[in-house]
Amino acid sequence: MTVLTGAGISTDSGIPDFRGPQGVWTKDPAAQRRVTIGDYTADPEVRRQAWIDRREHAAWTAEPNAGHAALAELERAGLLRALVTQNIDGLHVRAGNSAAKVVELHGTIHHAVCLACELRTPMREVLDRVEAGESDPPCPRCGGIQKADTISFGQSLRPAVLQAALDAAHDCDLFVAIGTSLTVQPAAGLCGEALAAGATLLIMNAEPTPYDGQAHRVVSEPIGSALPALVKELVDAAG
Repeated sequence: MTVLTGAGISTDSGIPDFRGPQGVWTKDPAAQRRVTIGDYTADPEVRRQAWIDRREHAAWTAEPNAGHAALAELERAGLLRALVTQNIDGLHVRAGNSAAKVVELHGTIHHAVCLACELRTPMREVLDRVEAGESDPPCPRCGGIQKADTISFGQSLRPAVLQAALDAAHDCDLFVAIGTSLTVQPAAGLCGEALAAGATLLIMNAEPTPYDGQAHRVVSEPIGSALPALVKELVDAAG
């Protein structure tokens, strides 16, 4: 099977989602400018605040939760084709999923990248410069604008990463979408790709999604309890 995860799987780890009642953009609508590439490149103040956001990001102290652990167990049982994630926090690998199975659609907060020369740098090195007083640290190689190595609004997904996600959606008998609103493309479209290829679709999310009507099963119970139960069900059925 192939699994798609969104921000909802990491909320139990203390990382807020974006559109929920306590979401980042719900509480601070201006925060969306900081992840929009046009605003980011045009406005030094947006970049300054974005570096503060990165320095204070919950990913630095978060620990994998029961949902992450359940997906690691799914891989150990030999049932996971791929784990496609919209999350940038790296918690799937920390929970025990192999990096070879995880497709990070939207990149990772654990590295920074230069928008000019594409130099990739460990995020910790750049945050050390922020903490030392640089409000918008330029690329150490070419002086260009740096940002987290994540996909901002207005940026295209990396072709190889998108192709890996599409391959995983086309090559599974069960596609499970967990903790995602299924409103951001092209990630949301993976559900349709899987259905078109003949897969069963299961959606696990607290709020309704645009794909609920096409899903074979919809689970709205809390992920921290519902996902371990689902994994146990699947492992028992396979064994």
